Amino acid sequence: MKILFGASGHAKVIAEILQKRGESICKIVDDAPKCEQIFGVPVKHSSGIDLSEYEVIIAIGNNEIRQKIAQQYSCRYATAIHPSATVSEYAVVGNGTVVMANAVINPDARIGEHCIINTGAVVEHDCNIAAFVHISPNASLAGNVEVGEGTHIGIGASVIQGIKIGKWAVVGAGAVVIRDVPDYATVVGNPARIIKIKE
Repeated sequence: MKILFGASGHAKVIAEILQKRGESICKIVDDAPKCEQIFGVPVKHSSGIDLSEYEVIIAIGNNEIRQKIAQQYSCRYATAIHPSATVSEYAVVGNGTVVMANAVINPDARIGEHCIINTGAVVEHDCNIAAFVHISPNASLAGNVEVGEGTHIGIGASVIQGIKIGKWAVVGAGAVVIRDVPDYATVVGNPARIIKIKE
């Protein structure tokens, strides 16, 4: 039986993916629940629940919070891949990762644990995506792109082949990345330029 940790809009998408795959969700837990159910699945407070009894998916879009929860709880993490997604049999998808509708993951791509490959995103051949990354809707990574831990690639962004994007970076919506991006940098525009680097 599966359980979702997090009861936000992101949880709705994951719940629907699992339902479309015919997989049952026994409950959804949250540290501060704001609703009683999602699509008929009861939402409960996370306190007092032994997550080790279930397969868990962290249904939270924020990369840092997803990492904190994964580090806090020792349990079995499941994946959720939408039936309309195209995932090569030669790709690797880590535990806890979710792949949304119409996303594409091509051969020899490696997706780390607890990532989000969002609606219509494209991860081309030989890409290496570290843990806790979010590739937003309609973002496209060409072949041999590397993305470091915790980085967020914004909606509709494009990254040319062979680019290296550091950890905990942010690529703004619609950005066109033609140069490597350092750790903790935020880049925007076409071509993408650095506007700040987190301390």
